[in-house]
Amino acid sequence: MKDAIKTHYTCPALGAKIRQGLEKAGKIPGQVSLRDLAPVDQLHTGAAPATIELMEHAGLDKGMTILDAGCGIGGTSRLLAQNFGLVVHGIDLSEEFIETASMLNQWCGFAKEGIINFQHGSLLALPYPDNFFDAVLCQHVLLNIKDKPKVFAEFSRVLAPRGKLILHEIVDGPGPDPRYPVPWAGDAAASMLCSRQDIEEYAEKAGFKLIFREDKTTHAALWWEKVNAIKKARGTDPLNPSLVFGENAGSFGANMERNFKEQAVLCVENIWVKSNFS
Repeated sequence: MKDAIKTHYTCPALGAKIRQGLEKAGKIPGQVSLRDLAPVDQLHTGAAPATIELMEHAGLDKGMTILDAGCGIGGTSRLLAQNFGLVVHGIDLSEEFIETASMLNQWCGFAKEGIINFQHGSLLALPYPDNFFDAVLCQHVLLNIKDKPKVFAEFSRVLAPRGKLILHEIVDGPGPDPRYPVPWAGDAAASMLCSRQDIEEYAEKAGFKLIFREDKTTHAALWWEKVNAIKKARGTDPLNPSLVFGENAGSFGANMERNFKEQAVLCVENIWVKSNFS
């Protein structure tokens, strides 16, 4: 399954493709904003506004250290640094994504050492010491991982006492089987969806206490409906998800809108506090 995930997220010459897209949009690498990159680096449901709203619920202080678990090409990491003043460590299984994330940092003015730190690695064996982070943010990542209990154990290990685990995840719903392809999988065989009850069980067993829970499924369905309407009206922008996901990306919008509306999948937000310490 690890190889299948790598294949799904493999995109040769991704940095060059993004550069070309920026130039077609009239943007100059080295002088781009986070908003300029959002069509290609904020690909989770709800995009940047959803992350900002969730992080405001988390109530982290400026200067705290956070792990962006499954950071992709670094869009959320840059958002966390710019909007919340956090010290960010981003980790991803894709070496290609990590290389691209570092390149985009240069283009956005985040090259200063220590503000955002990207590293290639697995969430199943995080390359960080115990009690290192004040918070962990995990967005639309668990659906690519089979051994979820191990991931929650690793999150608990690297979080400081009373550290916060912030989840924004897509989970299995009560409706029909999901339609594929979707952003995290080309077909059902590559999808590792679980229920929200499963997530709560894994978190509790890893020593976390739930302090915030919200179902964002209705909002997610409306968000995808809006995305699809904008695409229909404007056409495809030079910077778009197909640069990362290839031709499958053209089917994501319709499938995701329908999946949420039929509750084939749900969008949930949780905030947990590490409580298993003495």
